[in-house]
Amino acid sequence: MKKDGRQKTEGGKRKSDGLSSAVCPLFLVASAAMLTVIQSPIDWSLLAWVAFVPFILVCCRQVKPRRLFLIAYVVSLLYWMGNLYWIFPVTIVGGITICLYTALLWPVLAMCLRYCRTRRIPLFLAAGVLIVGIERMQGLFLGGFFWRFLAHSQYQNTTIIQIADIFGAGGVSFLIAMVNGQLAELILDARRSMLDSRSWKGALKPGNFLKIALVGAALIASIAYGRWRIGQEEQFIEPGPLAASLQSNVPQSVKRSFESGDDLFNGLMENSKVAVEAGAELVVWPETMVQATLNPEVLRLLAPSYEWNVFDGALAEHAKDSAYVLVGAYGGTPEITDDGKINLVERFNSAFLYKRNGEKAKEVYSKIHLVPFGEVLPLRRRLSWFYELLMKIKFIPYNFDYSLDYGTEYTVFEMTGANGLEKTPEYKFGVIICYEGTVPTIARRFALDEKGGKRIDWIVNISNDGWFVRFKDDKVLPSTELAQHAAVCAFRAVENRLAVLRSVNTGISCLIDSAGRIEDGFVQGTLPAEAMNRTGMAGWFTDRIPIDRRVSFFSKYGEWLDYCCELCVILLIIALVSMKFSIATKWKACLSRWSNEKSARRS
Repeated sequence: MKKDGRQKTEGGKRKSDGLSSAVCPLFLVASAAMLTVIQSPIDWSLLAWVAFVPFILVCCRQVKPRRLFLIAYVVSLLYWMGNLYWIFPVTIVGGITICLYTALLWPVLAMCLRYCRTRRIPLFLAAGVLIVGIERMQGLFLGGFFWRFLAHSQYQNTTIIQIADIFGAGGVSFLIAMVNGQLAELILDARRSMLDSRSWKGALKPGNFLKIALVGAALIASIAYGRWRIGQEEQFIEPGPLAASLQSNVPQSVKRSFESGDDLFNGLMENSKVAVEAGAELVVWPETMVQATLNPEVLRLLAPSYEWNVFDGALAEHAKDSAYVLVGAYGGTPEITDDGKINLVERFNSAFLYKRNGEKAKEVYSKIHLVPFGEVLPLRRRLSWFYELLMKIKFIPYNFDYSLDYGTEYTVFEMTGANGLEKTPEYKFGVIICYEGTVPTIARRFALDEKGGKRIDWIVNISNDGWFVRFKDDKVLPSTELAQHAAVCAFRAVENRLAVLRSVNTGISCLIDSAGRIEDGFVQGTLPAEAMNRTGMAGWFTDRIPIDRRVSFFSKYGEWLDYCCELCVILLIIALVSMKFSIATKWKACLSRWSNEKSARRS
């Protein structure tokens, strides 16, 4: 028997332990199709446990590396372009860039799996490490795109996802990938046995029983841990304040005209007042729904009758003696030019808190993780000519200099309870804006203080997902982005044992508890009771925020599993590239020696 696992038949032809190269495209398409339907809103999450099996099966010696690489790239590119269709109306350049990069990760995964198979590395281990490493590598480019992980398909599987408070979302992906890898190995061994003895029983060898036992033990341990953590809730969770989440329903194509600023403000203010009457102690407005820059240093330079000052005054008056009001607006650093005009030298996507005493909190949170091509153009200062070109040909969302500046502070907002004592803050919370909810590091840095204790009681996620809807016949048609965004946020809740209150333009506004459950129903409100149905509509709801006192392992140590897996992938890529160059060098040496010998014989 050959070391590489291939055998010879009586006729001298080698039998394959893999599949013929002809089925390579079909199997890759099968994996792409399953990976598509496992995510929200389709939610065929059970298929996640087998979705990568066809992919792994074709990563064999019988498929030439170049063919495998090329087909994997083409299928992956189509997969990402199809599933990220909602990006392209916003930014063509951004959509193409993201898809070209993420598509490259599939052929890299295929080459790495192929190498592991030739080295007889157990596929449950190889698949777990490589798939999680590849998912983490989505974060290497343009600040990271943490979307459509295997783990995200399981957001409704509350028991399984509890391990995220140790391993992060990567731990859930690792578990699913292990099952995929082991199933693929059993199929390969059964096929090899059929070729040898026309019986599949060869797959029932002792080594496979051990591997099945290991994977099964990991599954059982995860389920047991999840049930244990859920069982602790009564001991560690206490009711917090009654909070209200407002949801507007304004497509970005309408909002960015700036002609609807008054209508936006008045509509939200009306719902905000109703929420306060319903007993809300905190009212949250969506991202940038106040069309104004609200920094005091900017407002004091403007006339009292200027629209921005009018908005600011109305919000302060609304909050006075009623509730804390958190709004999404713009931030900026002003500069007065020589001709007396006010110029904003810095511009931010910010959150402002209006307090019960009628004042605005000094603390401001400005978004730290900006969306490439949506909020900032990478290298815009170094490639100013390219930036101007993009604006002229309308490859970016605006026809003016839209780029924002990065925030730097992980601001903690404070609010008191019903007693109104400003000197004794009862609650603290952090704000993550838009896609910051998809970046594990952002939420984690809010979670703990320098001593390792919790410094906030919950997280607020304000977002404007009006970018990703269509406006047709006076109706807002939601994209798949809305549901997937909510599903990803569920993992931030579990990882840090912090409830997440979402207020999102066009949806999905909801409350996610510290176990990652997207809560249906509420105390009072006008939105549908089922949270995942709150798309393409306006409304509000109030609910009581649960406060979890547990400190998670993930909050302390972060994405340690993801980084370890990513390092393994990088080292394997280096090894594969080195082998390629080594083989090429040997071939050149052989050809050179053969040429010299031939010349010597002629002479």
